[in-house]
Amino acid sequence: MMMELPLEQVRTLLAVVDEGTFDAAAAALHVTPSAVSQRVKALEQRTGRVLLQRTKPVRPTESGAVLVRFARQLARLERDAWGELGLSGAGEPTRVSVAVNADSLATWFLPALTRVAGLCFELHREDEAHTAALLREGLVMAAVTSSADPVPGCTVRPLGRMRYLPVAAPEFTRTHLAGQPLPEALPRAPVVVFDRKDDFQDGFVRRLGSRSAGPLRHHVPTSEGFVDAVAAGLGWGMVPEAQADPLLDEGRLALLAPGEWVDVTLYWQQWKLDSPALSALADAVTETAAQALRR
Repeated sequence: MMMELPLEQVRTLLAVVDEGTFDAAAAALHVTPSAVSQRVKALEQRTGRVLLQRTKPVRPTESGAVLVRFARQLARLERDAWGELGLSGAGEPTRVSVAVNADSLATWFLPALTRVAGLCFELHREDEAHTAALLREGLVMAAVTSSADPVPGCTVRPLGRMRYLPVAAPEFTRTHLAGQPLPEALPRAPVVVFDRKDDFQDGFVRRLGSRSAGPLRHHVPTSEGFVDAVAAGLGWGMVPEAQADPLLDEGRLALLAPGEWVDVTLYWQQWKLDSPALSALADAVTETAAQALRR
């Protein structure tokens, strides 16, 4: 016989993860810290697994993330049910948490949100290669990701391809790249990267037959700031086509390798729930992506 999961214990686990500590969860639930600890311990004994890393802040283990995701899905279904009954509370908006990469956020994603009325969005910015991890941990309900492999309990829709162009300011190309073969010049030239996880520029240099981009790296962790840094001449970088094209037309950027680009295929992953809020958002995102991204 399948074991039942006591909802009070599951919701307590979620509160501990969201609040970060047992004491904060106790305050949010209006119970004692001892009661919170006992509920979590009872759930761990019931499942036979350690569910939390007792760090500061507390983080779920791999098994704990499964139950956290379940708790969030349960809360989503509960809110949808109350809403359909017309008992959603005193004007409380429907909240939807989404993980999205910075370049999508800066170019095409926000217009998709304007197509959906009555929702309150909580956006988590993360690299497209890592957004699926937030889904897996139960921190978000949906994500724009570069992974076509569905997270357990999620569905996947292809969105389209985001094209990146290797560009630099014209003065930068004259100073650092002129008169040299690109595969030799780029590994020595200053480069702009998003953060320490960003190996996009390195990947392009490897495609040209060299080992990696240069050691002089400027870290600029916003999409708009990244483009501004490249246009200002701090270094070269891979810039989304939608952001690069106007600056290329104005002469503020120059293509380093005409005819060369990198396409990143994006996908929409979301919980497998019959949720009107998630369905409406998925439709809006898919329709907007079809207009903004390459097929």
